[in-house]
Amino acid sequence: MRSLWRFALLMSVGISILPMAQAAQQNMIEIRHTAEAFAKQQTAHLSGQVSVNVGAIEQMQLAACLKLQAFLPLGAKLWGNSNIGVRCVQGGDWTVYVPVTVRVQAPVLVATRPLASGTQLAAGDLTLQMAELTQLPASVITASEDAVGKVLTSGIVAGHPLRQEMLRAPILVRQGQSVRLVAQGQGFKVSSEGKALSSGAVGQQVQVKTQNGQTVSGIVNADGTIEVRF
Repeated sequence: MRSLWRFALLMSVGISILPMAQAAQQNMIEIRHTAEAFAKQQTAHLSGQVSVNVGAIEQMQLAACLKLQAFLPLGAKLWGNSNIGVRCVQGGDWTVYVPVTVRVQAPVLVATRPLASGTQLAAGDLTLQMAELTQLPASVITASEDAVGKVLTSGIVAGHPLRQEMLRAPILVRQGQSVRLVAQGQGFKVSSEGKALSSGAVGQQVQVKTQNGQTVSGIVNADGTIEVRF
């Protein structure tokens, strides 16, 4: 009889301990939600249609955590396929890495027709087309004002996205051209005529031979004048 009573007591203790042991295990869904909330917060500033997809997490036996903290691993970026770390900072000592995919749909500038190298772009040469930015180079152009008036450095086919490195500013001053020099310094500003010894676009430096035979360097302005600063 006493043995039977002891057995019943052990069984009741075991049954009462079992829910406690189960409760001590970390809920993996909480880890996933922590990673997802962090990803959405970190990508909220992105323009376009942003989607965040958190991948499956391998089931693991982890100690229950009172406070979870999400972070980006060193060198990681929430762009395309990435990972977010989730660590326990209270109640446990573990870190889990959660796979996350960020997609950004936004309009990018593409050619409306085949364009040859050296073409100076006009508004009709370009149109906006939705594209997946995470699958394109970071230099892709998303606004027409960043391309119209510039010159292609290589040919491009219709529908192909434009990138910054494919464009250059148009040559505004050409070698041998007569130009107006504008020299300014503290308290003075004078202008004179000269002849360009080199070609250049807006913002570039060119050399100019003045009327008295002196060679000076200056910056090409948008109006075609050459600014010389002292």
